[in-house]
Amino acid sequence: MKINLKEFEKFKNLDLEAIDELDEKTRLKALYVKCYCHRDLVIDEDYKNYKIKRKAVYAFFKRFFDIFCSLLGLIILSPVFLIIALGIKITDRGPVFYRSIRIKKDGKPFVFYKFRSMYVNADKDKKKLKEENEIKDGPTFKCEHDFRITKFGNFLRKTSLDELPQLLNILKGEMTIVGPRPCTHDEFLIYQNYDNVKYRLKVKQGLTGMWQVNGRSDTDFKTMINYDLDYINKKRGFFYDIYLIIKTVFVVILSRGAK
Repeated sequence: MKINLKEFEKFKNLDLEAIDELDEKTRLKALYVKCYCHRDLVIDEDYKNYKIKRKAVYAFFKRFFDIFCSLLGLIILSPVFLIIALGIKITDRGPVFYRSIRIKKDGKPFVFYKFRSMYVNADKDKKKLKEENEIKDGPTFKCEHDFRITKFGNFLRKTSLDELPQLLNILKGEMTIVGPRPCTHDEFLIYQNYDNVKYRLKVKQGLTGMWQVNGRSDTDFKTMINYDLDYINKKRGFFYDIYLIIKTVFVVILSRGAK
């Protein structure tokens, strides 16, 4: 994302309530700056001294696998993309894609893509659901009965089809197929308040991972973090990644834990 010095100075001191009132394009830039300025609070000396095993051969084949699968997926699924785009336009109009700021490896912000499953400018109304957050022990937000979700958006979420545009993020190298899920900007802004959470940023963030195949939305925050750290420190490897991908397919087909 290109941000000039004037925009950087303008956005860095804005509070989140003021940012929520901006139009989408300006809001993305403001959140990008906010997360970038906040990065040093999370990527501190403890983070830098936290060592994980380097796996050069695994990393090479993982990136090759990401490029091949994401490119192939975008080509094969292009008719599905078109059908979903038409469904969104017919049922709710507005933009087809939802863009937000997420955090990738080493705490760097990036623009994250999904098919839009909520009405336009739904982020402005998120604060109305604060008391209904089902995950009470961490910064992650989950609400089963979110009034902002459209009828067609509910179908996209139940089937996980809303996640397909992240193939673009994978192709660009911002994400990988298997890894911890990239956190949202508001989660990242309070990461320093939680022990060990920042260490999940030691690897490239992914489309699916251990907690996605072990409960997804039904998993509490502490368990989610334990899954991520267990993957990073003990189970990270090409064959285990393949296992998680296969298991993800069955979880998605059964719509298990999808909300």
